[in-house]
Amino acid sequence: MSHPPSYQPPQQHNQYGPPSMPYPSQYGPPQAPAPPNYDHKTMDQTAGGQYGQRFEPKKRVNDIFFLILFIAQLLGFAAVSGIAIQAWVKDGGLGGGLGNGTQGGTGTSITLDRHTAYLLLLVTAAAVLLSALYLILTRAFTSIIMHITLILSILLNIGICVYYWVIRYYSGAIVFTVIALLSIFSYFGFRSRIPLASLLFQVVMDISKHHKSVFAVAIIALLVQAALSVWYTFTVTATYTRWTPNSPACTSSCSSGTVAGLIFFETFSFLWTSMVVGNLAIATLAGGAYGAWYYFGPREYDQLPKHPNLSAFGRASTLSLGSIAFGSLIVTLLELLKMLLQMARNNANADGQPIEAALACCAECFVGCIEGMIQYFNRYAYIEIALYGKPYITAARDTWRLLMDRGVDALVNDSLVGMTLTWGAYAIGLLSALFGYLYLRYTNPSYNADGQYSPVIILFSFLIGVTCAMTLGSAIEAGVSTIFVGLGEDPQILAVRAPTLFELIRERYPRVVQRIPLV
Repeated sequence: MSHPPSYQPPQQHNQYGPPSMPYPSQYGPPQAPAPPNYDHKTMDQTAGGQYGQRFEPKKRVNDIFFLILFIAQLLGFAAVSGIAIQAWVKDGGLGGGLGNGTQGGTGTSITLDRHTAYLLLLVTAAAVLLSALYLILTRAFTSIIMHITLILSILLNIGICVYYWVIRYYSGAIVFTVIALLSIFSYFGFRSRIPLASLLFQVVMDISKHHKSVFAVAIIALLVQAALSVWYTFTVTATYTRWTPNSPACTSSCSSGTVAGLIFFETFSFLWTSMVVGNLAIATLAGGAYGAWYYFGPREYDQLPKHPNLSAFGRASTLSLGSIAFGSLIVTLLELLKMLLQMARNNANADGQPIEAALACCAECFVGCIEGMIQYFNRYAYIEIALYGKPYITAARDTWRLLMDRGVDALVNDSLVGMTLTWGAYAIGLLSALFGYLYLRYTNPSYNADGQYSPVIILFSFLIGVTCAMTLGSAIEAGVSTIFVGLGEDPQILAVRAPTLFELIRERYPRVVQRIPLV
């Protein structure tokens, strides 16, 4: 591989280890000494004083109306949940379940024993190990694996298309025929952009290797969302028991309308809160290790904060929480609308009304496409919020300007990284399922003598594997998008921090490293 004219042999002492292809001395200490006492005010002034201050947002709470609304709905959910669960427990709602082995009990006392718990713990450990190995392999063979996953994605679309035609599901067959054709025609465009996506992927992997807290942030967010899911499930169950007419726990205000209204509110609250938690993790990573590396450089410059993710979480969960809640609310409303359209489609099918069912299906697909685009758009908006402390509307405007200027590169870049991580997650899920099956077969627990629990445990093993892989992968995706935003907003900083990396990107993709003009 030929190097750009500015290339120099890597230094012997590199904080980030030996150089690796395709970007020698990728982002360790630049070949030239770092500028002394670098600060963002000076850099902004040299840029014309029009780009604002980075990592120095004004100490004010943005989008305070949506912050108050978010807190109010969360408190409302907690109040309804407390009333419902208290009545449910008082009425014996926590009895049975896993079973106590007595007459009239539910479940069985030996199925979910310590053997099963150990199995699921071992599957989780295996999934985490496999996920780490997959990321290491992808770091070493990024371009090759991206090519393979791109081809696999095209073959999957073709396979689904053929399957739908075979079973005569014509509406789905037509949609996936269009998707399959688009994926085939776009192959060469995607392939030509693999070098940039692989380059950014490798950089983010190396940053994450030296800031392992990025994976801790992703895992904590996953655990919080899992706890929310359990809380929501118990709340919905208790709500049915507490307010359903003729229920033993019903004491007042019992009606089907009350149940429906409360379930709708609980679902809305759960979706909104869950999305805020996930987006808060994105903002923490973007404003933490990834953004700090981009704007402050490696630790040896003595300007990187000691705990960048912790300080970023503090900003995101206070000053910017209203902005994150604002963007999450838009997606939540679209998700609720999609759920209502799905219910309408199911009711139309049950009533034998194919035209109404087809119209509801088309509307559901349309809303789903809009929701997906807004989710993609919002990810960049949250990064703008995390890096620069902007309110949501300002961040959305700047994100629109970024995507209009770099739309194809951003979309293809994220798609390639996302496909690579998603296929890896499915592979890890299958290997975890295989591990669960082999464990059952060779340990032969007594409760599974006839194999009746094998499908359930294998399914749980698959889901655990996919979840672990996607959790770790989400941290990498956030880093790739963060560096892409930095390249659009302040490319000159990367030129100072890592001139060799900047030169390689500029040589291959000159437009990517041009600052986006202000409007």
